[in-house]
Amino acid sequence: MSEASAGVSTGMIEMVAANIYMLKIPLPQSPLKATNSYIIKGEDRNLIVDTGYNLPECNAAMRQGLRELGVSLDVTDIFITHMHPDHLDLVWSLQSDSSMIYLSKPDVETVKLSERWEESRHQFSRISGLPENVLQEVVERHSPRRFHRGKTPNFTTVEDGDEIKIGNYILKCVKTPGHSKGHMCLYESKRKLLICGDHVLNDITPNIALWRYEWNPLEKYLDSLDKILGFEVELALPGHRSLIRDFKGRVMELKSHHQARLKEILSLLDDQGKEAYRIASEMRWDMTYESWDQFPATQKLFATAEALSHLKYLEDKGLVNRKFREQRMLFTRRN
Repeated sequence: MSEASAGVSTGMIEMVAANIYMLKIPLPQSPLKATNSYIIKGEDRNLIVDTGYNLPECNAAMRQGLRELGVSLDVTDIFITHMHPDHLDLVWSLQSDSSMIYLSKPDVETVKLSERWEESRHQFSRISGLPENVLQEVVERHSPRRFHRGKTPNFTTVEDGDEIKIGNYILKCVKTPGHSKGHMCLYESKRKLLICGDHVLNDITPNIALWRYEWNPLEKYLDSLDKILGFEVELALPGHRSLIRDFKGRVMELKSHHQARLKEILSLLDDQGKEAYRIASEMRWDMTYESWDQFPATQKLFATAEALSHLKYLEDKGLVNRKFREQRMLFTRRN
């Protein structure tokens, strides 16, 4: 493949910058359709950014792409922007004895406690009003065990400001919590290039979910958007869908989206109290489904968690009250 100009495409592979290739890894039964994996070719070593599920079809697509690019896993490291299965889990099949696998410390801790984290998430979903039949379907279809994990890799943790050099690129780690506790972007200042994982997406909004009540993910996410606005970005490489060329414009759209969400949720609250699941069912969603009843179970789970992140934000701002009734968490508008 010629490297004379960005934008060259062959099959699933698209060259998006010099020596940087986007490989779309299919995500079976997911509305996201695919994860954008980026392969950066260097003289001595290469870098894969994000991987896909640890499923046969994902593995096959990745290995086919690597073969076409002439990339050997024996001289390739892997950077994971965040710990969600569609970005992380293929690491279990791709890692070689010499691979450095980069992930933030907060997300490494979550991975090591994955089964316990799943249990606490399900319990939190119950008190938020998620029906048992919906939760059971989520467990059957979305459990990490479905993605064939094995022994936890020996992660190399990265911190805000760390640098990774691959070929002519010096990639700076930028901590952007919100979509996950330890979400990390990679910034190349000379080329004004940002690999942004799920922090900023072009055609859809990143899911900002609350699974445990001890932190405020939406507040962190909005702070992270403000942080990243200070970077000069001519091209952003997101974890899903299309590339982002008007980066600042897209960031401002995401900020406006969440402000509109906050106002919408306030308008749905009453003095009696509603569970997050019910609030989510009354919110407007930009989806292909005609009604809430048609939402798949996993989408109902994520929608409820998204509603919760906004309710937590509003509670911390003093605009919402939270109370418990019959082992259910209810929210009311504060007068």
